[in-house]
Amino acid sequence: MAEVAKHTADTGKQPAEDGEQTGKGGERTGTGGGYGVGDVAGVGDRDRESIGATTTADPTEGDEANEPDGTGRTSGTDGADGTDEANKRHGTDDRARRFAAYRGSLRTLCGRPPETISEQLSRLTADAPGVYDLADWTDVYGNDDGIVGELERRTAEALGTAAAVFFPTGTMAQQVALRCWAGRTGNATVAGHPLSHLEMHERDAYAVVSGLRMVHPTSAPRLPTAAEIYDLQEPFGTLALELPLRDAGYVLPSWEELESTVAAARELDAVVHFDGARLWESGPHFGRSLPEIAALADSVYVSFYKSLNGMAGAALAGTEEFVAEARAWRHRYGGQLFQQWPIALAALVGLDRELPRLPVYAAHAKVVARALREGLAEAGVPWFRVHPEEPHTHEFQVWLPYPPDVLNEAGTRQAEETRTTLFRKWYEPTPAGPPGVTMTEVTVSSLALEWTAEDIRTAVGDFVRRIEE
Repeated sequence: MAEVAKHTADTGKQPAEDGEQTGKGGERTGTGGGYGVGDVAGVGDRDRESIGATTTADPTEGDEANEPDGTGRTSGTDGADGTDEANKRHGTDDRARRFAAYRGSLRTLCGRPPETISEQLSRLTADAPGVYDLADWTDVYGNDDGIVGELERRTAEALGTAAAVFFPTGTMAQQVALRCWAGRTGNATVAGHPLSHLEMHERDAYAVVSGLRMVHPTSAPRLPTAAEIYDLQEPFGTLALELPLRDAGYVLPSWEELESTVAAARELDAVVHFDGARLWESGPHFGRSLPEIAALADSVYVSFYKSLNGMAGAALAGTEEFVAEARAWRHRYGGQLFQQWPIALAALVGLDRELPRLPVYAAHAKVVARALREGLAEAGVPWFRVHPEEPHTHEFQVWLPYPPDVLNEAGTRQAEETRTTLFRKWYEPTPAGPPGVTMTEVTVSSLALEWTAEDIRTAVGDFVRRIEE
C-alpha cells in the first residue's frame, strides 16, 4: 500500500468534502444518508443514520450533477458544438439509472437507497420525540434555552469539555478556531498536514479569509510525529491535527504517538486544535473515551453529519472563554442563523442513537475489510489494495486497477440484476495518477452488520465477473 498511499499524499485528488470544490483536489459528491441529501448525492451517508457501509464521498457533499470530471473541475460547461450539453444529459441519465438501481436493492453493503425529501422528513419526525420535547418553541438565533443550547450542552458533555458552540458548517468552525488561536498566541502560522481538510477541501479559507499561513511538519500519508514537530524550522502558534486523517485513508496514530506529538507542540509554546469531524469513531482505535481524547487538545471541532447521520452542522468545544469568543466570531462569519432547529434535532438523534453504535461499526469494518481482500484475491484481481489493511475506524479505502467507468457500470449492473449494492462511486484520485487505478471509500454502518464474510466474498466475486464481461 506504500506506493498507493504515497501517491495519494503527493496528488491528493479525491472528490471534495462538504460539497465544496478546492482547486487543489476535486470535489466529492456524497453518497449517503442520514437526514441529508440522497445517495451519491448524499443518501445514507457514510455514517448517517442506520445505514450500511458507504463508499466514496462524504454523504454531505454535493450532487452527482457536479461530479468530478478527472481534471479538478466539475463537468457540465456547454461547448460550442453542443457536446458538453449532450454529456450533461448523458450524465443525468446515468445518475437516474444508478439511483433506480440502488433504490431497488434488497441488500446494501455501502450506504442506503436514495430517499425523497418526504421520506427523510418522515424519518426525522419518527425519531425526534425520543430526544427532545417537540412541544418546545423553535430556536431564535440559537438561543441558549432552546434546542440549539441543548445540543451544545450535550456535545460538551459527550466530549468532556466545559462548553461547546454550534456552527452551521465545519469549514466555518475550523476558520473561527484557528482565528481565535492566532489572536491569542500572536502567531498566524498553523502547523498542519497537506492532506488535511483545511488544505484539501476548504479553498484555502484559512489564508484567503483569515490571513493565516500553514507549514507542513510532514507530507507522509499519516499524522506528524513528535520528532517532525520539533524539526519544524519556524515557530507556529497552532498545531492542527485531523483525527482521523481522511484523505490518507482514515488513518490514526497510536495513543502514545498522539500524546507525544501534542506534548511536542506544547513544549514549543503552541496550542493544539483537533479537526475531529470524525473523532466520534476514533475511540476504539485509541482504546480511550471521547473525553480522554478531547482532553489532549485546546479546542475540538466535531461534525454532526459525517458519523452521526445528521442533516448538517458542527460544533467547537473547549473552555468557556474560548467558546464565548468563538460565538462572537461565528456571528461575524455569518453563522448566526435565525432558526436551526431541524439540524439540531437531527444532531440530537445522532448523539442519542448513532454515537453508541460506532464501536460496533468499527469492529465490523475489520471483518468487511478482510472479506473484501479475500474476495478480491479469490476472484483473481491482478492488483488491489484495502487501506488500511486493518481499518483504524469504520472507514477505509479500496483501490482497483480498472477505470472508474468500468467499475461504476459493474456496480450499477450488479444492483440492477441481483438487487445487491456492494460499492458506490469509484474515482480516479488525480489525472496525474497511475493510469487505470481507481479508488473508492467504504464506511461500515448498520446495514453492513447484516453481511457475513461469506456474503461479502460471494458478492465481490459477482462484482469482478461483471468487470470482466
